[in-house]
Amino acid sequence: MCYDRRMEPRISLVTLGCRDTARARAFYEALGWTGTSPDGEVVFIQAGAMVLALWDRGLLAADTAVPDGGGWGGVTLAHNVATPEAVDAVLAAAASAGATIARPPAATEWGGYSGVFVDTEGHPWEVAHNPHWRLGPDGAVHLPPST
Repeated sequence: MCYDRRMEPRISLVTLGCRDTARARAFYEALGWTGTSPDGEVVFIQAGAMVLALWDRGLLAADTAVPDGGGWGGVTLAHNVATPEAVDAVLAAAASAGATIARPPAATEWGGYSGVFVDTEGHPWEVAHNPHWRLGPDGAVHLPPST
């Protein structure tokens, strides 16, 4: 395979820095996400076509050479679902698993429906139904064609 100098438009893995990786693993497992830990330190969870990793926040900061200010890192993850009712259900499941609901589900200005939960390690997740995007049977989000 020949690669040009540009990066392919895809994400393979997202790593969440955790103060308590075991607590974070228990939270995601309570949502039905199962992971594996090859070394007892990092947890890998298959999330559709990509992997979500849970790893010690300090080790992640050192590995990426980014100072850890201890606050929100300017990133929000998202989980798109097929209906507004599914948004409500996912947020309820997250709250039952220990998440904080940061923004209750509601209609959005862009014509969708969404809410936000914050996991046990402080990572925000938007749960959204976007009627303008196609959600494939495998959960993949497909943007509308450009005009």
